[in-house]
Amino acid sequence: MQKRCKSKKHTPKQVSPVDEIGYNARQSSVHQCAKQEDNAMKRKTFGPVTSQQVAQHAGVSQSAVSRTFTPGASISPATREKVLQSARELGYRPNALARSLNTARSRIVGVVISCFDNPFYPHVLEALGRELDALNYHLLLFVSDRDSNVDRIFDQIMQYRVDGIVLASGALSDALSEECHGAGIPVVLFNRTAESEMASSVNTDNRAAARQIAEFLLAGEHQRFACITGADNASVNQLRLDGFREALRARNIDVTVLAGQNDSEQTAQAARQLFSSGTPPDAVFAVNDHMALTVMDVARYEFGLRIPQDVSVVGYDDVGPAGWPSYALTSICQPVEVMVQRTIGLLMQQIDSAVMAPEQIVIPGTLVVRHSARRPRHGVVEENGQLLFRSEEVE
Repeated sequence: MQKRCKSKKHTPKQVSPVDEIGYNARQSSVHQCAKQEDNAMKRKTFGPVTSQQVAQHAGVSQSAVSRTFTPGASISPATREKVLQSARELGYRPNALARSLNTARSRIVGVVISCFDNPFYPHVLEALGRELDALNYHLLLFVSDRDSNVDRIFDQIMQYRVDGIVLASGALSDALSEECHGAGIPVVLFNRTAESEMASSVNTDNRAAARQIAEFLLAGEHQRFACITGADNASVNQLRLDGFREALRARNIDVTVLAGQNDSEQTAQAARQLFSSGTPPDAVFAVNDHMALTVMDVARYEFGLRIPQDVSVVGYDDVGPAGWPSYALTSICQPVEVMVQRTIGLLMQQIDSAVMAPEQIVIPGTLVVRHSARRPRHGVVEENGQLLFRSEEVE
């Protein structure tokens, strides 16, 4: 009888936990190396990706890459998509500074502004930024000193190879104007007049608007007039004061003038001086809304005066808070959007043509009537849901 041989059972080799951890670590390292190699194959370099590498990756010419990232350039949709896909995979971004060296254009406009506590200027800055962005230009902001000394600022601006300058604060001296003209950099003054014959400007008709304010207050049968002015060296400040005085002097009426210097505390001190005098005014014109709102606060909360029953207050700019029910300030509306469009349009025209023929643009302002001033019986009309004053209709 044959004996059956018992087959030996195969017992799997036991793997220790330590060996298993080591195995997993080795596998993870292999996967990471493979991933790094894959990324390296895509990128080919650990430095900045160049347009030439994008062109090789996409299988197109380097000029096709350049046209892809140049707004308005002629390129087929299929080629453009290939370039953009390769740029995304490689992490490519066009170098604006290098392009500016090739084209002699930085597509940067320097903007000089100060007094950001005045709500008018943040509004202007936002509008300038939107208008420039729509044209694929970039805004480079420079904040000037309150004393309007822009010489130091201009030294900085010239180092950034800007294509143009919008000056919304300070004055442009003849020397600075000549320097910009010699460098081929156009300058447009916003909300200020050009003292130099080489610079352009965009303004409302400050003198005429201030005369209209005086006509409005006269039509409201006011008797005692005061004006709170801004910075001494600001051209628009002087024009507004001159227009207000001219209209009153035509009626043989004097006006008390105090300086607020575009500063809340100095304006408050000026208002206290006015309202604590033996013959306080019953009509106050502040040459901008920023100061007019301060005058209203001092009149109401420090002297208990009623507006407009005891004193009327009128401003200039028609900033956002002027329309708040708590102020309802009567004010000259400066059409910021229109002024910005004309400013940038003029600047682009001079940049594109390389001809810097100075141009002075004057845009009419509108006197918006609210509750901070007594309304005259004649001259107030309603247009587009707003009450406006038309001085030519005063009888």
